[in-house]
Amino acid sequence: MESIWSQTCRLRQREALPGDMKTDIAVIGAGMAGILIASALQEAGRRVIVLEAERIAGGQTRNTTAKLTCQHGLLYEKLIRTLGEEKARQYAQANAAALMEYRRIIADRNIDCDLEQRDAWVYGSNAAQLRKEAEAAAALGLPATFVEETKLPFPTAGAVRFANQAQFHPLKFLQAISEPLTIYVNTSVQSVEENQIITTRGRVQAEQIVFACHYPFVNFPGMYFARMHQERSYVIALENAAPMDGMWIGAEQGAYSFRNYGPLLLLGGGGHRCGENSAGGRYELLRQQAARWFPGSREVAHWSAQDCVTADSVPYIGPYAASRPNWFVATGFQKWGMTSSMVAAMLLRDRICGKENPWAEVFDPGRFDEKTLTGLAQESGQAVKGLAKQLFQIPAEAAKELPPGHGGIVFWKGKKLGVYKDESGDLWPVDIRCPHLGCQLEWNPDERSWDCPCHGSRFDYRGKLISGPAQENITIQT
Repeated sequence: MESIWSQTCRLRQREALPGDMKTDIAVIGAGMAGILIASALQEAGRRVIVLEAERIAGGQTRNTTAKLTCQHGLLYEKLIRTLGEEKARQYAQANAAALMEYRRIIADRNIDCDLEQRDAWVYGSNAAQLRKEAEAAAALGLPATFVEETKLPFPTAGAVRFANQAQFHPLKFLQAISEPLTIYVNTSVQSVEENQIITTRGRVQAEQIVFACHYPFVNFPGMYFARMHQERSYVIALENAAPMDGMWIGAEQGAYSFRNYGPLLLLGGGGHRCGENSAGGRYELLRQQAARWFPGSREVAHWSAQDCVTADSVPYIGPYAASRPNWFVATGFQKWGMTSSMVAAMLLRDRICGKENPWAEVFDPGRFDEKTLTGLAQESGQAVKGLAKQLFQIPAEAAKELPPGHGGIVFWKGKKLGVYKDESGDLWPVDIRCPHLGCQLEWNPDERSWDCPCHGSRFDYRGKLISGPAQENITIQT
């Protein structure tokens, strides 16, 4: 099902790349990050084109919960402890500036995107931990306070309140700022070589190239596949539910998020690492909680999103790698893609235009400290585990035993494959290896998709690529 954003806003159709061309800057990806980056660079006088594999906002942007906030969970105490106060302050100031920049753009261009000022809250069961977070965020100059009482429909130990944050309709905003940009859709980038971008529609030569495609697909240099993983989360939209005062997210694993959009309540939760949802039931869990907390409410939409997660909880925004001085990247936004997209636009505009930015250091993709190296080892271990499944995991199901509407890993005509059985009983067998780096895909029953537990690529039951870093479909077996 489409998100409420997709249901209530249709973006103007664009053309595919007409053939070979040259430009100052090429941005790969037409989600919120790519569009904001291109817009900032065009405003700075640079000649920019945007290349998109499918359609504008066809990836994660259309599935966001659309919060504009400096409140990023229990983060600031951790950043001070692990990165130091100076870098933590850079992160805080950059996100505060991003919120202000959204407000400026919306006001200057008179964009009708349902912008509303709201407080943002993170609730939890550990009052001491919440107090520490409030104190840390306030020490960095953010409008954070600890509150003991909340209006949530369940008991808590309190919450950290960030005053005067915001929420909006992301596609209405994107529709307005994308209008003056040159964007080519249905133009899949196959590879990048120095300053040449090879697409399905032609070659683009650019002085600078920005990877804003959610997950960088060029493995070397950069090695982003070893420095991040991807997580999925789920949302249902409810009517006839009690309104929530502000935007809420839980501090603990398995907690829920809340925000209103007009008369609707968006209830989120059920998150997991991509490729680790073989049991399913994430939407059903949300529906059960909705019935418990908001009796009489009714679901009108449901959808899911995917987030890139870095080892140190800070996005990678800046030069792609030391050996590619004209490549740039914006990725690893955790669950805060809207605010981080604006941070990326400001940082990369300044970097490409030769202007020093006071917040650039903390987001530098070249950072390799002890924490990052530990995270790299963990991600590499996950990849090894995913590759090992190719050799050692014994399938437990046969294709004929799959119930209609289900998928699983089976032996099929002497091969180990992924098979989905549709409601008519027809089988859809596919190669179970992810074409990115060869990890074994896993069935996601909530989405009816094949998901990679190593790096987060996803494919529908017919083998069509949904999201990268993989760049091609998985082979249908006959």
